[in-house]
Amino acid sequence: MSDLKFSTFKTAVQKKFEELSQHNLFKTNVGKDELWEFYLNSFPEGTNNKYKERREYDCQSCKQFIRVCGNVVAIIDNEPVSIWDITVDGYYQEVASKMADFVRSFPVKDVFYHEERDLGTDFNRQILENGQVIKWEHFFFRLPKTFVKKNVAHDIGECRSTKEVFQRGLDEITFESAEMVIELIDQNSLYRGEENRTSVDFFLKHKKAYSKLPDEKKDYYTWDESLKVGPAARVRNTAIGTLLVDLSEGMELDQAVKSFETKVAPMNYKRPTALITKGMIKKAEDKVEELGIADSLARRYAVAEDITINNVLFANREAKKAMSVFDELAAETKEDAKKFDHVESVDIETFVNNILPKAESIELMLENKHTNNLMSLVSPVNKDAKGIFKWGNNFSWAYNGEVADSVRERVKKAGGDVSGVLRCSLSWFNYDDLDIHMVEPDGNHIYFSNRGKCHRSSGMLDVDMNAGGGHTREGVENITYSSLNKMQEGQYQLFINQFALRERIDNGFDCEIEFDGKIYSFHYEKLMKSGENILVAKFNFTRKNGIEIIESLPSSQSNREVWGIVTNHFHKVSMVMHSPNHWDGEKTGNKHYFFILEGCKNDGRPRGFFNEFLSNDLTEHRKVFEVLGSKMKVPESERQLSGAGFSSTVRNEIICKVSGSFSRSIKLIF
Repeated sequence: MSDLKFSTFKTAVQKKFEELSQHNLFKTNVGKDELWEFYLNSFPEGTNNKYKERREYDCQSCKQFIRVCGNVVAIIDNEPVSIWDITVDGYYQEVASKMADFVRSFPVKDVFYHEERDLGTDFNRQILENGQVIKWEHFFFRLPKTFVKKNVAHDIGECRSTKEVFQRGLDEITFESAEMVIELIDQNSLYRGEENRTSVDFFLKHKKAYSKLPDEKKDYYTWDESLKVGPAARVRNTAIGTLLVDLSEGMELDQAVKSFETKVAPMNYKRPTALITKGMIKKAEDKVEELGIADSLARRYAVAEDITINNVLFANREAKKAMSVFDELAAETKEDAKKFDHVESVDIETFVNNILPKAESIELMLENKHTNNLMSLVSPVNKDAKGIFKWGNNFSWAYNGEVADSVRERVKKAGGDVSGVLRCSLSWFNYDDLDIHMVEPDGNHIYFSNRGKCHRSSGMLDVDMNAGGGHTREGVENITYSSLNKMQEGQYQLFINQFALRERIDNGFDCEIEFDGKIYSFHYEKLMKSGENILVAKFNFTRKNGIEIIESLPSSQSNREVWGIVTNHFHKVSMVMHSPNHWDGEKTGNKHYFFILEGCKNDGRPRGFFNEFLSNDLTEHRKVFEVLGSKMKVPESERQLSGAGFSSTVRNEIICKVSGSFSRSIKLIF
């Protein structure tokens, strides 16, 4: 190897290596052998002639150097700079330039670390046959200690993973989501938000810089910056990062924040209000002004004078008669729903089309299971206000508790089977792990350990929540039997076990047993000790008589007073109507059937509207309107149209008495 000239080449590469080592070092994705062959072939013709058995520059020491670090680059101003980017005399410049272009033509593959400080061999000596000693110079560089690692593969893998997480976050997380989270933190609306402020600020800073780069430079940016900041680059994989990703993917603000706070909050933490930001409020205000609907947001209870006759299916036109002493005594006598088991069953559409037109008076027996069906009709304060709903009129409705969500419906939403011949469902409202158990007549035990297994009795537990951690505050579990013929006759025991006590708030549970269309509801409100069992019910089952309760918690079959009327009694119906979304021939969304009851008065202040009612023009601002709806409650009033409502999409039934040309009791099926 030509000693005189090669030493200048070697020195130039060393100086460049030393200069680049002031930065992070990386390797481009070119193979070791491919790189070595390219180096040998980069020499101009006649400059790398054969020396003995190999070409002059084909030596093992230089080969080792180039294979180990010939593809090293630093990233400066988002551009790769190679150890070959040098100025050198003679034909070595052509070799260096070709090598630099070749190395930079490949993307960065990994960070550069090495097990030893010395790269290559500085020099060696050869003794010729005549005794002459020749000194051979080779590529050589002594690495700074910062690039020397004991576990190179592990450290390189960690850096690669950090870079990938960093770049994925920069690609997937939007400016809007980060700015929204900053606003939530600033207005103190995010639990432990302030301690995450630095991470979000860090992300926004890099997102702004990253977004300004052309695509071909973004990879260089994330490699270099991720190595500079270290673990902070993994913001996407943190709790606050998950919130940013959820918002970027379009998740509702409340849902995303709830998910975040579940990860960082203590078990008993509760968010007090729904989340909106100042920016969201301003946009919603602008939309309200644009549409001219400010007057439409003030709501009140609807009264009879608001309703046109063409939207009423039935109205009791008789004047209210004073009740005699005997009438009062009769009204205080509890009705037993069982005695109506064998009355005629009629589907609601047959009732509306064939029976209602001939009816002179109607009475409905409101059972305890119907308390969530209580509803109120709502209208705008200003009757001339512009419409804000998906349908043509400005009327809305609100169910008791602002939802019509029974245990049965919660189980259904959780994926449980509610169509069996016997259903036993549990619901609770904290992060505890409650478990439902059924012991069958032969001792077979259905519980969480055999979840999803269909037993020979056709019984199966299909929903089990909060196992292994507090995942939801709206837990449900469900045991259902699909076949009456397979069920064993004899005594069953249903009990609830407190498997994991995690909270001391919102304690207790609700339980339902449904058989042959009848629902028995049980409520337990005490704090259960860890491991404690609470018997819900012992009951006998026979195919002839169905189920008969032997022993149980107090059942909601006892009568209660709610909204001024007593359950398990018949109540006069003053009006029957469809829900407003099906008035005047409209067919917007699910149809509901409203039975306005005399003496039924909502004792609360319901919401004036719900987001699912609002016109599509307001969809973008649903979070603001959700808060508005909760704040702009309907004022209390003695005059109101309230009663029982039933959705056409939810299985239900109710007993009613109809008087007209003839009188009869029927069971309405929804």
